[in-house]
Amino acid sequence: MTDRSVLTNASPKAQHLYRTLLDALRPLGSFQEELKKTSVHLVRGSAFVGVQLRLEYLIVTIKSEKPIKSARIAKVEQVSKNRWHSEVRVSTDADFDQELLTWLKGAFTLCA
Repeated sequence: MTDRSVLTNASPKAQHLYRTLLDALRPLGSFQEELKKTSVHLVRGSAFVGVQLRLEYLIVTIKSEKPIKSARIAKVEQVSKNRWHSEVRVSTDADFDQELLTWLKGAFTLCA
């Protein structure tokens, strides 16, 4: 049995934002949730998104082939020659806009 405490111990707002993220990703195709102690990895072949649930927001780490250039990106890290992790803070439903969905779709496609 998987320990779901990373989700069940999260604030109602963080849980809502996480469910909204999952709902935004479902039309792309199937993926699995890998629950960790402090985060969740969304996996399709390999992890394409990491999610840290904070009290009032999510930190969403998106895998990409190139760094994502946007004022919304809080942190960018090169993890290998052609792989980057970019962190974006998601605080409201409005943050699930076309720009974020494009980044998520790119990560999903990358991990086929």
